[in-house]
Amino acid sequence: MSIVIVGGNEGMVRQYKDLCKEYSCKVKVYPKSNGGIKDIGCPDLLVLFTNTVSHKMVRCALNDAKGKNLKIARCHTSSLVALRNILDEHVNS
Repeated sequence: MSIVIVGGNEGMVRQYKDLCKEYSCKVKVYPKSNGGIKDIGCPDLLVLFTNTVSHKMVRCALNDAKGKNLKIARCHTSSLVALRNILDEHVNS
């Protein structure tokens, strides 16, 4: 399963990737917008950490996801526990 994470803490990118690796998932993490998100590709799951990301970046990610068959998970907190809960819900189902 492939996952794109938008938002989150820059210092936790390695932990996000390690946790996704435990679930046998490939992951791309965009913790902040350096010129916006160009192309998220076609992941199976899009995770939006809404507390740590700008409205513009959320709109860019959602516009890029429009018309693609992917799941979108929004979460206010950007902790590892929150990501683990999202992965439990979407990966193991």
